[in-house]
Amino acid sequence: MSLIPDEIIEHVKDATDILALVGESVDLKRTGSDWRGCCPFHGGTHRNFAVIPRKGLFYCYVCHEAGDVFSYMIKRFGMDYPTAVRELARKAGIVVPEKQQRVGPDPNEPLYGAVASAAEWFAHRLLESADAGGARAYIEKRDIALEVAAPHGLGYAPSGGAFMDAMHGLGIKDQVLVESGLAVQRDDGRVHARFRDRLLFPIHDIRGRAVGFGGRLLGPGEPKYLNSPETPIFHKGRQLYNLHHAKQAIRQEQVVIVVEGYFDVLRLVLAGIDHVVAPLGTALTPEQAALLKRVAPAAILLYDSDSAGLRATFRAGDELLRHGARVRVATLPPGEDPDSIVQKGGAAALAPILRDAIDVLERKILELDRRGWFRDVEHRREALDKLLPTVRAATDPITRELYLGLVAERSGVSREVLERELLSGPSAVTHAPPVAAAARDEQPRLRKRGNVGERTMLRLLLAHTDLVARARTEVRLEWLRDPLVMEVFSALLEGTPVSELFQRLSPDAASLTQELLNAEDTAGLDADATYAEALLDLEARPLLIAYHALRGSRADDEAGAEALESRRLVLKKELAAKYPKQWKQYIMRTRTTGRLGPRPPRRSNAP
Repeated sequence: MSLIPDEIIEHVKDATDILALVGESVDLKRTGSDWRGCCPFHGGTHRNFAVIPRKGLFYCYVCHEAGDVFSYMIKRFGMDYPTAVRELARKAGIVVPEKQQRVGPDPNEPLYGAVASAAEWFAHRLLESADAGGARAYIEKRDIALEVAAPHGLGYAPSGGAFMDAMHGLGIKDQVLVESGLAVQRDDGRVHARFRDRLLFPIHDIRGRAVGFGGRLLGPGEPKYLNSPETPIFHKGRQLYNLHHAKQAIRQEQVVIVVEGYFDVLRLVLAGIDHVVAPLGTALTPEQAALLKRVAPAAILLYDSDSAGLRATFRAGDELLRHGARVRVATLPPGEDPDSIVQKGGAAALAPILRDAIDVLERKILELDRRGWFRDVEHRREALDKLLPTVRAATDPITRELYLGLVAERSGVSREVLERELLSGPSAVTHAPPVAAAARDEQPRLRKRGNVGERTMLRLLLAHTDLVARARTEVRLEWLRDPLVMEVFSALLEGTPVSELFQRLSPDAASLTQELLNAEDTAGLDADATYAEALLDLEARPLLIAYHALRGSRADDEAGAEALESRRLVLKKELAAKYPKQWKQYIMRTRTTGRLGPRPPRRSNAP
């Protein structure tokens, strides 16, 4: 069975007019911003079926069938997912290349199916079940009409065994429920639902497939918010809430609004602001920043303006700058969040706040100035310690140049001194001259610094440019953690010849490129085999990092400990099955050093 590249699926979805597609078989009439007709799924005779073109969605207010253009083809005509994609590609005149061959079905298909079934069951429960009265009351308390929120798939997970009974009735086995993060297995072997008495927000991947949930507790207890655990299809640090719906609007606006929570996203979307996403309860990760840079060149951070919100804002801003994005910060009034602002005054109340957003470095300078950090030498030195990481994070050479000028002007420190300070910082790259072949094995820096798989891959692409076409479809930017590697890699994927790289890259990235070109000759290597091995290293690394973090995690209660252990077992099984060599290397490293990275150099008593 052949695979369809993700970028082709996105292209097909963006090119398909959902209004025209549904209109081929349903008589639709405009009602406000939506179009209404009789539902083709339950055979209704009233216009309870809505098509929402600006969101690319359909929804029936009676039978609650909902989805995007692919869901419509699957549910209306009984197609499977790949067939639906190919049929819509044919209609749009898009050629579907075959990415690679897989023997047998997708091993994760049962997990996708289980989460999709659960999402549908939870959504129906919220709308129809008597035990969901508390959840419906909570939504109304937040001043959100249930019929308006329903198309966004909100659901309710009840207490008790109703969910497990329903999934068993659909033929979904306990093992699949545990592996998909929907259930937890106790030490005695008993399996129970993970989400209980929670309002659920479904989380989708970039293709629009449901992969997990964020659950808001409705009664007393902790944690207030609970996400699905890491699974083969759900990775909290690599996905963003609402991106599957927002990406088209983000591309049109050429900017993405990043907020902190699920309700912030929902409130903005219901107010007609569609280009908005949120991380999944954690700080913005490098993978999420890379994902956002793929769909927009700029971001507006709309976090709370208290101390915690500002810290999160500046961390997210630095991460986005490392990926070449332009970053602005919108400042909310004290005590307000995006949800409360829009609830009180609608989109019109938020518009001037977004319009007045300023560059992230300027926002940091304003905050430091407000606190008096530029008043004397001691505080000014500390202010520079806070500003320089943001300057250093800017991989775009023009942005970095502007930042240097701004910091020099505000601090009174010359550009030359600031540039030297940047070069001596934690992400600086040593500008090393070319080395002779005899001395190359004396140069361990290349192997020690950063991720070996990333730099091996980049070194191969620089030496064997015929591999770039393969990397374009097989290597995901979110796998890369080193911003310098990502900068060079992105330039290669965009077709920049090696001879022209140095004119395009930042000084640090150019230095890295020169270092890799000066590394040992790749002519004697089996390029295909080395490429395949580096590809596996990159694929496995995020999972290994997640597993290592889980190993060091501790829970406060028995239920939390069970959840952690279940997540560890799922990841361990996936790593051992898919990446046996990388898994074995990880085990050996952690047994001998206790660390995820390489063993630290041995100390010597020699002078």
